[in-house]
Amino acid sequence: MRCIDLSTLVSNSPADTPDFLKSEITYSDHAEGAAQATAILGIKPELFRNSEGWATETITKLGTHDSTHVDAPWHYNSEIQGKKAPTIDEMPLEWFFGNGVKFDMTHKEEADPVTVDDMEKELKRISYTLQPFDIVLVYTGRDVFYGQADYIFKGCGVTAEATKWLYEKGIRVMGIDGWGWDMPLNVQGQQAMEKNEPGSFWSAHQVNLPYCHIERLVNLKDVPSTGFQVSCFPLKIERGSAGPARVVAILND
Repeated sequence: MRCIDLSTLVSNSPADTPDFLKSEITYSDHAEGAAQATAILGIKPELFRNSEGWATETITKLGTHDSTHVDAPWHYNSEIQGKKAPTIDEMPLEWFFGNGVKFDMTHKEEADPVTVDDMEKELKRISYTLQPFDIVLVYTGRDVFYGQADYIFKGCGVTAEATKWLYEKGIRVMGIDGWGWDMPLNVQGQQAMEKNEPGSFWSAHQVNLPYCHIERLVNLKDVPSTGFQVSCFPLKIERGSAGPARVVAILND
């Protein structure tokens, strides 16, 4: 068995990161751990091996969407198909482990979203028929921009029609190696303002379907088109619109 890590590193963000996107971690070393043991239990540090206590970390700031994560329907709208949209802690665990399929969309230009036709052509190219509960991963190559200031505006995204099409095929979890599932926000925003129609912004998210998608994947270049499994269990965050996840492709080489 071989595992390919498709997740970004959770780490302290650069100082110039906007506050709403920033992650912050405080580290406590082994000396601090020994001092904590003295304070709590009254024991000497020498009672530890090498006088070292426990090392610990405290995440002081981490948005549920600030690393590789799984979005829940609650993120998209408060109601989906006339019912309260489920949060991440309410999603069925069975969705988050299954056979993976990679769609190579590296030929797509910026803000040129993946369509149904694109997906059908890719399935024909890789000689595969989608099965219910397959986990579909859209490979765009935009993970090379992760950590850069303009990463938020990189990517092609996926259309609302293609999202519906996947759902109708029985797909309940889909993912992409870009900042978001839709087109970049700046392009979406400009197009929506020009159309001036309700629902024209963030349309693939707000497609009124109870599905999950994974955003900010990495390393999809190392994954084959088929013949692998995906584990993408999100953290069980009460009332969460998303959950950070350790997404892994599992290959039986």
